[in-house]
Amino acid sequence: MTQKSILITGCSSGIGYDAAHGLKARGWRVFATCRQEADCAQLRSEGLESFPLDYADESSIQTALDECLARTGGTLDALYNNGAFAVPGAVEDLPRAALREIFEVNLFGYHDLTCRVIKVMRAQGHGRIINCSSVLGFAPMRWRGAYNATKHAMEGLTDTLRLEMFSTPIKIILIEPGPITSRIRQNSIPHFERHIDTENSARREQYAQLKKRLYDDRGPDTFELPASAVTKKLIHALESSRPRPRYYVTTPTHIMGALKRVASTRVLDKVLAKF
Repeated sequence: MTQKSILITGCSSGIGYDAAHGLKARGWRVFATCRQEADCAQLRSEGLESFPLDYADESSIQTALDECLARTGGTLDALYNNGAFAVPGAVEDLPRAALREIFEVNLFGYHDLTCRVIKVMRAQGHGRIINCSSVLGFAPMRWRGAYNATKHAMEGLTDTLRLEMFSTPIKIILIEPGPITSRIRQNSIPHFERHIDTENSARREQYAQLKKRLYDDRGPDTFELPASAVTKKLIHALESSRPRPRYYVTTPTHIMGALKRVASTRVLDKVLAKF
Protein backbone atom coordinates (compact mmCIF):
# COMPACT_ATOMS: atom_id res chain seq x y z
CA MET A 1 0.00 0.00 0.00
CA THR A 2 1.39 3.41 -0.99
CA GLN A 3 2.28 5.61 1.96
CA LYS A 4 -0.18 8.49 2.30
CA SER A 5 1.11 12.03 2.58
CA ILE A 6 -0.11 15.07 4.51
CA LEU A 7 0.99 18.69 4.72
CA ILE A 8 0.46 20.22 8.17
CA THR A 9 0.95 23.89 9.10
CA GLY A 10 1.79 25.41 12.48
CA CYS A 11 3.83 22.47 13.77
CA SER A 12 6.21 24.29 16.11
CA SER A 13 4.10 23.44 19.16
CA GLY A 14 0.68 22.40 20.42
CA ILE A 15 -1.87 20.90 18.06
CA GLY A 16 0.32 20.89 14.95
CA TYR A 17 3.31 19.41 16.76
CA ASP A 18 1.29 16.56 18.23
CA ALA A 19 -0.48 15.90 14.92
CA ALA A 20 2.81 15.68 13.02
CA HIS A 21 4.33 13.15 15.41
CA GLY A 22 1.07 11.23 15.86
CA LEU A 23 0.47 10.76 12.15
CA LYS A 24 4.09 9.86 11.46
CA ALA A 25 3.76 7.13 14.10
CA ARG A 26 0.73 5.79 12.17
CA GLY A 27 2.70 5.52 8.95
CA TRP A 28 1.79 8.76 7.23
CA ARG A 29 4.43 10.71 5.36
CA VAL A 30 4.21 14.02 7.19
CA PHE A 31 5.39 17.37 5.89
CA ALA A 32 5.45 19.42 9.10
CA THR A 33 5.76 23.13 8.36
CA CYS A 34 6.45 26.09 10.64
CA ARG A 35 6.82 29.81 10.12
CA GLN A 36 10.38 29.89 11.47
CA GLU A 37 13.29 27.87 10.06
CA ALA A 38 14.65 27.31 13.59
CA ASP A 39 11.48 25.41 14.49
CA CYS A 40 11.73 23.40 11.28
CA ALA A 41 15.30 22.45 12.16
CA GLN A 42 14.11 21.19 15.54
CA LEU A 43 11.45 19.03 13.88
CA ARG A 44 13.99 17.63 11.43
CA SER A 45 16.18 16.65 14.38
CA GLU A 46 13.17 14.70 15.67
CA GLY A 47 12.87 12.71 12.45
CA LEU A 48 10.20 14.74 10.64
CA GLU A 49 10.35 16.24 7.17
CA SER A 50 10.03 19.96 7.78
CA PHE A 51 10.43 23.25 5.91
CA PRO A 52 9.09 26.80 6.36
CA LEU A 53 5.59 27.93 5.44
CA ASP A 54 4.40 31.41 6.40
CA TYR A 55 0.68 31.99 5.76
CA ALA A 56 1.30 35.76 5.55
CA ASP A 57 3.67 35.33 2.60
CA GLU A 58 2.22 34.11 -0.72
CA SER A 59 5.63 33.17 -2.09
CA SER A 60 6.35 31.13 1.05
CA ILE A 61 3.09 29.22 0.58
CA GLN A 62 3.93 28.34 -3.03
CA THR A 63 7.54 27.46 -2.22
CA ALA A 64 6.44 25.13 0.59
CA LEU A 65 3.85 23.40 -1.59
CA ASP A 66 6.37 23.04 -4.43
CA GLU A 67 8.82 21.43 -2.01
CA CYS A 68 6.14 19.05 -0.78
CA LEU A 69 5.12 18.01 -4.30
CA ALA A 70 8.73 17.62 -5.40
CA ARG A 71 9.25 15.10 -2.62
CA THR A 72 6.11 13.09 -3.44
CA GLY A 73 6.29 13.21 -7.21
CA GLY A 74 3.40 15.63 -7.50
CA THR A 75 0.73 14.19 -5.20
CA LEU A 76 -0.68 15.06 -1.79
CA ASP A 77 -3.34 13.04 0.01
CA ALA A 78 -4.27 15.53 2.73
CA LEU A 79 -3.85 19.08 3.98
CA TYR A 80 -4.30 20.09 7.61
CA ASN A 81 -4.58 23.87 7.95
CA ASN A 82 -3.69 24.47 11.57
CA GLY A 83 -1.36 27.44 12.09
CA ALA A 84 -2.98 30.52 13.66
CA PHE A 85 -2.47 33.22 16.27
CA ALA A 86 -4.54 35.51 18.49
CA VAL A 87 -4.67 39.24 19.23
CA PRO A 88 -6.37 39.68 22.64
CA GLY A 89 -8.24 42.90 23.27
CA ALA A 90 -11.63 44.58 23.27
CA VAL A 91 -13.14 45.04 19.82
CA GLU A 92 -13.28 48.82 20.24
CA ASP A 93 -9.51 48.87 20.83
CA LEU A 94 -8.52 46.75 17.84
CA PRO A 95 -6.80 48.90 15.21
CA ARG A 96 -7.37 48.13 11.57
CA ALA A 97 -3.77 46.95 11.27
CA ALA A 98 -4.34 44.25 13.89
CA LEU A 99 -7.34 42.83 12.03
CA ARG A 100 -5.51 42.99 8.72
CA GLU A 101 -2.55 41.10 10.20
CA ILE A 102 -4.57 38.32 11.81
CA PHE A 103 -6.86 37.80 8.82
CA GLU A 104 -3.81 37.45 6.55
CA VAL A 105 -2.73 34.41 8.55
CA ASN A 106 -5.86 32.87 10.06
CA LEU A 107 -8.06 33.18 6.97
CA PHE A 108 -6.39 34.40 3.80
CA GLY A 109 -3.41 32.07 4.24
CA TYR A 110 -5.71 29.08 4.75
CA HIS A 111 -7.67 30.04 1.66
CA ASP A 112 -4.60 30.59 -0.50
CA LEU A 113 -2.99 27.26 0.39
CA THR A 114 -6.28 25.39 0.12
CA CYS A 115 -6.98 26.66 -3.40
CA ARG A 116 -3.50 25.65 -4.55
CA VAL A 117 -3.89 22.19 -3.04
CA ILE A 118 -7.34 21.65 -4.58
CA LYS A 119 -5.74 21.80 -8.04
CA VAL A 120 -3.40 18.98 -7.05
CA MET A 121 -6.21 16.90 -5.57
CA ARG A 122 -8.44 17.40 -8.60
CA ALA A 123 -5.67 16.13 -10.85
CA GLN A 124 -5.03 13.02 -8.74
CA GLY A 125 -8.72 12.34 -8.15
CA HIS A 126 -8.88 12.37 -4.35
CA GLY A 127 -7.92 14.27 -1.21
CA ARG A 128 -8.97 15.58 2.18
CA ILE A 129 -8.66 19.13 3.45
CA ILE A 130 -9.09 19.61 7.19
CA ASN A 131 -9.31 23.10 8.67
CA CYS A 132 -8.65 23.59 12.37
CA SER A 133 -11.25 26.00 13.67
CA SER A 134 -12.32 26.42 17.31
CA VAL A 135 -15.34 26.58 19.58
CA LEU A 136 -14.81 30.31 18.96
CA GLY A 137 -15.69 29.66 15.35
CA PHE A 138 -19.36 29.50 16.31
CA ALA A 139 -19.52 30.84 19.89
CA PRO A 140 -17.81 34.20 20.58
CA MET A 141 -16.11 35.16 23.81
CA ARG A 142 -15.15 38.58 25.14
CA TRP A 143 -11.62 39.93 24.55
CA ARG A 144 -11.13 37.53 21.64
CA GLY A 145 -12.85 39.54 18.90
CA ALA A 146 -10.07 39.34 16.33
CA TYR A 147 -9.64 35.59 16.73
CA ASN A 148 -13.43 35.04 16.90
CA ALA A 149 -13.84 36.94 13.64
CA THR A 150 -11.22 34.94 11.75
CA LYS A 151 -12.61 31.62 12.92
CA HIS A 152 -16.23 32.57 12.20
CA ALA A 153 -15.19 33.68 8.71
CA MET A 154 -13.14 30.54 8.16
CA GLU A 155 -16.08 28.33 9.14
CA GLY A 156 -18.33 30.14 6.67
CA LEU A 157 -15.78 29.75 3.90
CA THR A 158 -15.17 26.09 4.78
CA ASP A 159 -18.88 25.24 4.90
CA THR A 160 -19.37 26.83 1.49
CA LEU A 161 -16.38 25.00 0.06
CA ARG A 162 -17.72 21.70 1.40
CA LEU A 163 -20.99 22.27 -0.46
CA GLU A 164 -19.20 23.24 -3.65
CA MET A 165 -16.95 20.17 -3.49
CA PHE A 166 -19.81 17.80 -2.66
CA SER A 167 -19.80 16.13 -6.09
CA THR A 168 -16.02 15.72 -6.12
CA PRO A 169 -13.80 13.11 -4.39
CA ILE A 170 -12.28 15.85 -2.24
CA LYS A 171 -13.55 15.92 1.36
CA ILE A 172 -13.68 19.23 3.27
CA ILE A 173 -13.69 18.89 7.07
CA LEU A 174 -13.70 21.15 10.15
CA ILE A 175 -12.18 20.37 13.55
CA GLU A 176 -13.44 22.59 16.39
CA PRO A 177 -11.38 22.33 19.58
CA GLY A 178 -12.14 24.03 22.87
CA PRO A 179 -9.36 24.61 25.43
CA ILE A 180 -6.29 22.63 24.36
CA THR A 181 -2.82 22.71 25.92
CA SER A 182 -0.74 24.93 23.64
CA ARG A 183 1.29 28.13 23.52
CA ILE A 184 -1.36 30.26 21.81
CA ARG A 185 -1.84 32.45 24.89
CA GLN A 186 1.87 33.08 25.36
CA ASN A 187 2.34 33.62 21.63
CA SER A 188 -0.42 36.22 21.61
CA ILE A 189 1.38 38.53 24.05
CA PRO A 190 3.63 40.29 21.47
CA HIS A 191 0.59 40.99 19.27
CA PHE A 192 -1.35 42.32 22.27
CA GLU A 193 1.51 44.59 23.30
CA ARG A 194 2.03 45.89 19.77
CA HIS A 195 -1.59 46.64 18.91
CA ILE A 196 -3.60 47.34 22.08
CA ASP A 197 -3.18 50.71 23.81
CA THR A 198 -4.43 49.69 27.24
CA GLU A 199 -3.34 52.88 29.00
CA ASN A 200 -5.58 55.10 26.87
CA SER A 201 -8.50 52.68 26.65
CA ALA A 202 -11.89 53.28 28.25
CA ARG A 203 -11.43 49.73 29.55
CA ARG A 204 -8.10 50.36 31.23
CA GLU A 205 -9.19 48.86 34.56
CA GLN A 206 -10.65 45.77 32.90
CA TYR A 207 -7.38 45.14 31.09
CA ALA A 208 -5.70 44.50 34.43
CA GLN A 209 -7.66 41.24 34.67
CA LEU A 210 -6.92 40.33 31.05
CA LYS A 211 -3.21 40.95 31.59
CA LYS A 212 -3.27 38.68 34.62
CA ARG A 213 -4.75 35.93 32.47
CA LEU A 214 -2.19 36.51 29.74
CA TYR A 215 0.95 36.82 31.83
CA ASP A 216 0.33 34.58 34.85
CA ASP A 217 0.97 30.85 34.66
CA ARG A 218 -2.31 29.60 36.13
CA GLY A 219 -2.03 26.01 35.02
CA PRO A 220 -4.58 24.26 32.78
CA ASP A 221 -7.96 25.79 32.07
CA THR A 222 -11.13 24.01 33.19
CA PHE A 223 -11.86 21.12 30.79
CA GLU A 224 -8.50 21.64 29.04
CA LEU A 225 -7.29 18.59 27.11
CA PRO A 226 -3.88 17.73 25.65
CA ALA A 227 -3.25 18.25 21.95
CA SER A 228 -3.50 14.49 21.45
CA ALA A 229 -7.29 14.84 21.84
CA VAL A 230 -7.32 16.83 18.60
CA THR A 231 -5.00 14.38 16.88
CA LYS A 232 -7.42 11.57 17.72
CA LYS A 233 -10.21 13.36 15.85
CA LEU A 234 -7.84 14.27 13.02
CA ILE A 235 -7.01 10.59 12.53
CA HIS A 236 -10.70 9.77 12.16
CA ALA A 237 -11.16 12.64 9.72
CA LEU A 238 -8.27 11.35 7.62
CA GLU A 239 -8.76 7.60 7.79
CA SER A 240 -12.51 7.03 8.07
CA SER A 241 -14.29 6.02 4.88
CA ARG A 242 -17.08 8.43 5.88
CA PRO A 243 -15.50 11.37 7.72
CA ARG A 244 -17.81 13.76 9.53
CA PRO A 245 -18.11 17.31 8.19
CA ARG A 246 -17.13 18.69 11.63
CA TYR A 247 -15.55 17.31 14.79
CA TYR A 248 -16.05 18.78 18.26
CA VAL A 249 -13.15 18.44 20.72
CA THR A 250 -13.50 19.09 24.50
CA THR A 251 -16.56 19.40 26.72
CA PRO A 252 -17.01 23.19 26.22
CA THR A 253 -17.35 22.71 22.47
CA HIS A 254 -20.07 20.08 22.93
CA ILE A 255 -21.87 22.27 25.49
CA MET A 256 -21.75 25.37 23.28
CA GLY A 257 -22.88 23.36 20.27
CA ALA A 258 -25.92 22.18 22.20
CA LEU A 259 -26.70 25.67 23.53
CA LYS A 260 -26.49 27.16 20.03
CA ARG A 261 -29.16 24.70 18.92
CA VAL A 262 -31.64 25.26 21.77
CA ALA A 263 -30.96 28.62 23.46
CA SER A 264 -32.03 32.08 22.35
CA THR A 265 -29.40 34.71 21.60
CA ARG A 266 -30.36 36.54 24.79
CA VAL A 267 -29.85 33.46 26.95
CA LEU A 268 -26.63 32.57 25.19
CA ASP A 269 -25.28 36.09 25.70
CA LYS A 270 -25.91 35.80 29.45
CA VAL A 271 -23.94 32.57 29.55
CA LEU A 272 -21.04 33.84 27.45
CA ALA A 273 -20.82 37.19 29.26
CA LYS A 274 -19.65 35.34 32.39
CA PHE A 275 -16.40 34.28 30.74
